[in-house]
Amino acid sequence: MAYPMHRGALIGCGFIANQKHLPALAKLENRIQLVAFCDLVEERAQKAAKEYGTPDAAVYTDYREMLRRSDLDVVYILTPNRTHCELTIAALESGKDVLCEKPMALNSVEAERMCEAARASGRQLTIGYQNRYRLDSRYLKKVVENGELGEVYLAKAHAVRRRGIPTWGVFLNEAEQGGGALIDIGTHALDMTLWIMNNYKPKRVSGSVYKKLGKGDTAGNAFGPWDNEHITVEDSAFGYITMENGATVFLEASWALNTTDTREQKVTLCGTRAGADMNDGVCINSVCSGELAETRPLLRQTGVPGEDLAKNEADFEAEMWLDALDTGKPTLVRPEQAMVVTQILEAIYESARTGKEVEL
Repeated sequence: MAYPMHRGALIGCGFIANQKHLPALAKLENRIQLVAFCDLVEERAQKAAKEYGTPDAAVYTDYREMLRRSDLDVVYILTPNRTHCELTIAALESGKDVLCEKPMALNSVEAERMCEAARASGRQLTIGYQNRYRLDSRYLKKVVENGELGEVYLAKAHAVRRRGIPTWGVFLNEAEQGGGALIDIGTHALDMTLWIMNNYKPKRVSGSVYKKLGKGDTAGNAFGPWDNEHITVEDSAFGYITMENGATVFLEASWALNTTDTREQKVTLCGTRAGADMNDGVCINSVCSGELAETRPLLRQTGVPGEDLAKNEADFEAEMWLDALDTGKPTLVRPEQAMVVTQILEAIYESARTGKEVEL
């Protein structure tokens, strides 16, 4: 199939750009050319342009100047959370389609403004929740859609590390990020869970947020010692979400927790006919022929017909985003769905701050 050639630009050329987006986009050179790179640190933009851009790729430190270009059609916003709303709205209003990294925004007001800007501009907006594109996530989505679990009334969203506090960028700065483990990795687990359940109607939320281990011993951290003198975000957070239909979602998110039960970006589902979890691959638990049974599908052996199993979730995200732009069909991650995730995260922080349940 012949695809149109997109002309893309990046705002933010740091860790997530180089670890996730740029390698994936490099595999799609027949569909997108990266012609503009913007970063407050000019050297970062220059390095990215040299490694991944077209020979004439331009470098900017002012995103406004870059967005004035009429030859761009898609912009990737890969910056600290505080800037997501401002940059996304500016790019949409300049006539570009936008992929903004997760989380969507710092709060639900900003998220709603981003959704409105997408509607008003007529451009596509998606959020970088790449875990939806994993083979196990998509498999469980189909299992639920086919009714194999029955009514899913309990789910657990897992994002727990024993010691995995990020030591680069501004992850430890609440003003820049809006929070710590909850808004960083908890957001992924919650997005996966709501998407697989296809339930975006939360009713009330209660939460607890802890700053317990971030000021302590940095030994054993997967990313090396962190700056415990200047960390201003939580290391753990937990949420209890009741949905309008009575279903319950429990969210656990931690960068550092004294536990060996470390499941990150995993989902557990309990339904009236069967249950499922991602603890060790995918396991479907049910009753079969009068006995308790467990089924573990061989996803990598079966896969999806015609699918390249060598691709990872970042590759699928990059490819399916361009597919949505080329076909006009809705993106896999719709901004209205991501806004609900932001709304729930905001409510967990609010509940922890006030000690009260938050009604939505």
